[in-house]
Amino acid sequence: MPHVMEILGKTKVVVENGEVVEVGEPEIDWCPLFEKARGIKKITREAVKENMEFRIKDFGLFTKDRMLEMDVFVGFGASEVMMTGLGRDILDTTVTVCDGAGTVITNNPVLVQGMGARISGLIETEPIDEVIDRIEKMGGIVLEPSKAIIDPVGGVLKAIELGFKRIAVTVVDPGTAKMLRGIEDENNLELMIIGAHTTGLSREDALEIVKHLDIITSCASKAIRDVIKPLAQVGTAVPLFALTQKGKELLLERAKEVESPILVNTMQLPVLPEKKQPKELI
Repeated sequence: MPHVMEILGKTKVVVENGEVVEVGEPEIDWCPLFEKARGIKKITREAVKENMEFRIKDFGLFTKDRMLEMDVFVGFGASEVMMTGLGRDILDTTVTVCDGAGTVITNNPVLVQGMGARISGLIETEPIDEVIDRIEKMGGIVLEPSKAIIDPVGGVLKAIELGFKRIAVTVVDPGTAKMLRGIEDENNLELMIIGAHTTGLSREDALEIVKHLDIITSCASKAIRDVIKPLAQVGTAVPLFALTQKGKELLLERAKEVESPILVNTMQLPVLPEKKQPKELI
């Protein structure tokens, strides 16, 4: 089974044996985040391939040399927010994904950041024993080591078995988010549900998913920008939105750890300067 991830404009990239073997067509032309971070002024198939090869070479994605300790990539990303939640005892554990391992449960803030900092929409992956072994040595629990499945619901159920109550979990679709809220009610949990990889969501799915989330990344989603009614927003180009009070509180805790100066103000949200948005929002 190959590794499949969607990056830079939701472009499908297939990796086998540490080599990029397939690159799809990008769905957007420009992303302010990647121009700032990597100098990519136009998203093309060639730029996507080069970016994935960079991630493989420098961070070991999809290989046995996968780095699991990484610096902060963006001030307010999903992994950075969860890292802060664990470090400040707001969360008991997290349920996220990692290439080479699939769904992982961990309460190690270093590991949750290391796994999440350089991946985006992980669609499928295959087990890499060396990666799984190092995740486990760092305090991670791989949900299905023999299959590396991606299953946030199964990850939360496993976290419940382990005795955790305050659990952060990332989701990409409204059905999973709704199911998790049901599990939360049935088990007296405090879930922090974070929506990720939202580019391409339909308006109907956007309206549904925001009902069940605490925090959501906007990516290049026009639908999310159109329907969102946030309590807090960080960033204006590719914003992260808090939709509940506990989501808002977690973003403010994260703000305490961001080294750059921060402006805190009250205003009508969302704030979306047109020139800063990814081109051709979808």
